[in-house]
Amino acid sequence: MDYLLETVYFCTAVLFIVGLKRMSHPTTARSGIVWAGGGMVLATLLSFAHPQITAHLNVTNYVLMLIAIGVGGGIAWWGAKKVAMTAMPQMIAIYNGMGGGAAACIAAVELLKDHGHEAAAPGTHTLLMAAAGALIGAVSFSGSVVAFGKLQELKFFKNDAKFRFPGQQKVNAAIFFLAVLAGIVIAVAHTSNGGLITVFFLLALAFGAMMALPIGGADMPVVISLFNAFTGLAVALEGFVLLNSAMIIAGIIVGSSGTMLTFMMAKAMNRSVANVLFSNWAALGSGEAQEVKGSLKPMEPADAAIQMAYAAKVIIVPGYGMAVAQAQHKIWEMSKLLIERGTEVKFAIHPVAGRMPGHMNVLLAEAGVPYDLIADMDEINEEFSTADVALVIGANDVVNPAARTDKSSPIYGMPILNVDHAKNVQVIKRGKGVGFAGIENALFFADNTRMVYGDAQKVAAGLIQGIKDLG
Repeated sequence: MDYLLETVYFCTAVLFIVGLKRMSHPTTARSGIVWAGGGMVLATLLSFAHPQITAHLNVTNYVLMLIAIGVGGGIAWWGAKKVAMTAMPQMIAIYNGMGGGAAACIAAVELLKDHGHEAAAPGTHTLLMAAAGALIGAVSFSGSVVAFGKLQELKFFKNDAKFRFPGQQKVNAAIFFLAVLAGIVIAVAHTSNGGLITVFFLLALAFGAMMALPIGGADMPVVISLFNAFTGLAVALEGFVLLNSAMIIAGIIVGSSGTMLTFMMAKAMNRSVANVLFSNWAALGSGEAQEVKGSLKPMEPADAAIQMAYAAKVIIVPGYGMAVAQAQHKIWEMSKLLIERGTEVKFAIHPVAGRMPGHMNVLLAEAGVPYDLIADMDEINEEFSTADVALVIGANDVVNPAARTDKSSPIYGMPILNVDHAKNVQVIKRGKGVGFAGIENALFFADNTRMVYGDAQKVAAGLIQGIKDLG
């Protein structure tokens, strides 16, 4: 029976890996989700045949498992059907948190067990892994809840500055040290003392929340992928504790891919992961940023439509402003009108645009934009110099030329989209506010840039009408 279980667990691992591979490309991503989902369903069904369950044949256990699967699956199905594509970052954040929380709960059960003088009582190394999984899972849970609150723009989480105070990192380090110390004591002493275990979990939860609270919204893509990696690592550790191959393999896959994505996104911001977690934009740079010269030059949607309608090539740069306005459908409708007129249209995506990894790709895919029109920064940056018009929709710091030229700027060295190289630049923006870095964008004051103020969806509707009026 054990050999059969391990064989089936191996099959689930294959399904996970194939699913992850297919999710790496937009055209096969949907089928990749199906493959990985199939592996998860198989692994869940296998839990009913696990020796620890079948050895006791306790009907109550089966009933509780079915209820948990029904409630969890029902809530997930309902949430996935109801959530708007613009709220996908929030959903990803909370699901990450649920995974970490589940791993922490499994660890709590193992740590609270009174094994007494059982011959098969877990060793110190097993309890250490359980404690490590509990710590990482709890950190992922509370940190992801905070990330959800920030992305949802809940009132309590809106002002990042109020969560920063002198000596904050020392306080966080002390909380983390105490949590680790408590975990080691629990594991080494083989104690199932409920009070100590409760303190351990409270410290872990506090550290996760304290780590995420000061981090700004623009850093959320890195934070979400990091907590995703934490969740995977926690699940893998608990898999070792339970001797569950599916949990080990799935956790390692999620943890390793999440870690790689975290470092890639931090690199795209020219920052280290430590800097994202323990600093902020204001702490960067060597001094005051250079003063931006020039003036903002407004443009009416009708005039912007004329300029684009007679352009040979238009590159569209979507940003968080497009997500907030839910303008992706209108932007694609406008793009189709331009394509019908013979204009070459492409979409340029910055790795950290939006509030989660791949945020802009998800929105454009939902609107029906063909994948061959969407290009990453490295693929399209050289093409901006051949574009007649570059249309920026709610993006700011990722198109700021100061990242290339101003060594005193907090964003100096960050890879950006070369929007300023286009012949003409149009920027759709709600107002005159600065970006997350807190500095003026030199692009907006350039001679070849025009500002089209207003809600992105309403402006896009005006552009559509303007193009249609030209016949």
